Parts: sequence; C-alpha cells; structure tokens
Amino acid sequence: MVDDPDEFSRQLTTLPGWREFVTSAISEPMILLTQDECDALSEEEKNTYDDDRLDHHARLQVIATSTVRHTVTCGRRLIILNRGAISARRGLIVTGPANTGKTIALAQLGLAHELQDRRRHPGQGERIPAIYITVPPAATPRMIAAEFARFLGLPVLRSSNITDLTEAVVGVCTKARTGLVLVDEIHNISLLTRTGAEASDTLKYFSERIPATFAYAGIDIEDSSLLTGTRGDQIAARFTSVATHSFPYNAEWKALVAQMEANLLLHQHKRGTLSRLDRFLHTRTGGMIGTLSHQIRGAAVDAILTGTEKITKAGLLAVDLDIASRRKRPGNPSAPNSKQ
Repeated sequence: MVDDPDEFSRQLTTLPGWREFVTSAISEPMILLTQDECDALSEEEKNTYDDDRLDHHARLQVIATSTVRHTVTCGRRLIILNRGAISARRGLIVTGPANTGKTIALAQLGLAHELQDRRRHPGQGERIPAIYITVPPAATPRMIAAEFARFLGLPVLRSSNITDLTEAVVGVCTKARTGLVLVDEIHNISLLTRTGAEASDTLKYFSERIPATFAYAGIDIEDSSLLTGTRGDQIAARFTSVATHSFPYNAEWKALVAQMEANLLLHQHKRGTLSRLDRFLHTRTGGMIGTLSHQIRGAAVDAILTGTEKITKAGLLAVDLDIASRRKRPGNPSAPNSKQ
C-alpha cells in the first residue's frame, strides 16, 4: 500500500474517486497465494502482499442483497422511462434506518448505469454518466451547488455566487450527457426551515435543468419533514421509494455471510467457519448489513495484523461494533428494553 497525497480526492463525491470506484468494481479480484508462493516472497514483497490484502478487506465488499437488486431494477426502469421526458422526470428515494445499506444500494445503481452507458457508448471518455454528491448538514442552496461543482472538478471560489455555480454545473452535465444524479444524506435537508426549503428548491431546479434521473438516499425519509407541506407533496408525487431494513435470520442472511466468507483472503481460515456462526452474527449485528460487513472485515484485518490468518468467534467478539448495535443486542444491560 503506497501513501497517496491525493487520497482525499478518491471519494465517491469526486469524479476521480467515482471513476476509481467503477474501475475497481470491474477489475480482476486479488488472488490468495499458495503457502509455497507466499514463503518464496522477499520481506518487501511479503509486506506489499499483506498491505494489498489489508486493502482488499478494508474496502466495502458489496453483496448483491435483495434490496440492492430491487434498487438497481427500479432505478434503471426510471432512467429508461425518463429518456423521453421533457420535464417532471420521476425519481427514486432509498430510505430506511441507519446502517441498512442505503449508500451501498445508491452506489450500485450508479455503477450499473455507468457500466451500461459505457457499453452503449464505448470510447467516449468525456461522458459523465453518473454524479454522486452528499448533502452537507444545514445545507444552503450554494452549498448544494458547490457539491455538484466539486464533483465535476469545477472551481468553487468565494466570489462564485449560486447562479455562476448552477450554470457551470448544468452546462457540464448537459455536455457530458449525465443521465443519473445520486444524492446521499438527503435527510440533512429539512423543509421546516427556510434554508432547508431553499436547498430543496435548488435540487428541484437542477432536476429540471439537467436531463437526468435523480435518486436520493437518506434516513427514514418517509417520516421526515422532506415530504411535508406543498414542497413535500411535489417530491412525493414525483418520487418512488425503496425501503431498506435489517435482515431477518433466513436463507438470504445465511447466503450473505457465506458470500462474505468466500471473499476472505486469509491463509489459515477454514471455509464454513463463518457459515456455522451465521446465527451468532445475526444476533450480534441485529441483522444490519453495514454492521455485518464491519464485523467480518474488521476481524479479517486483525487476522492479518496478528498473523493468525483466520477468523474465529473470539476474533469476531474482539471487534468493537457501533453503539446502536450494542443497544439492540439481546441481553445487553445497557439496552433500553433489557432487564436490570
């Protein structure tokens, strides 16, 4: 792993970061060396190999859950239906509790659209099929416009007013044939405040000027102020929703655990260990896909750093989980519904 001074720009919210995300999704997966091959490595080569494996486990390994598949299907349907629309294009809202895979689903929709666009228009690297931004807390209209500009690499100067930013963004998106705009953390907009209402109006204005499908993701949107009042009614009339949720302990959960285990690159790990612990993992994570991913990836990182090269139940327990998971875990004395 080589330190990169531009690492901060490799986020989904920048065009280089988004393109790297797409490239990594279609690149050849890393292969686990045999023990003989590993023993033949020099010390420097072994360090590089281990760093690459740490990177592999640190990345968010995407599992094609039913929610992800449903989001991609609904989103692509809307993109096709919106192709001939002049105005009032319909959009998608991915909504649900925290840590239930909303960002994953949104990003996978963007990935599917980007790959489809590349297949339809090969060799046209100037196209920007998808844009991904997040809504800052207490966002103002100018902050929203600035997020679009930063993704596209446009200058955001103190002297740049919202009109300048908006026109620049619309011009680039139109020329680059942007067909999908992904807006995460949409719950940061509240229609109960004047600033929030104006920020919502700015997104609506972008959706009218850019001939693209807009897809939002946020926490419990259907119960938030975003869908209240006249502005909220307009959003509700134009957007369909996909709900994310915690997973019950069923065949899909077992398959998720098995698929994550199949992605491990550990020399001493016995395949099937995690599958036998799938009920324990469900109880510990509350069925939250984000927590499950953190749990398994964290244990894999520990296994490489300590040299054990395998994940055990003890190794899983050593990984600290998020506060919400600890509150919901049965038998936790700090949980709201537990007996004292």
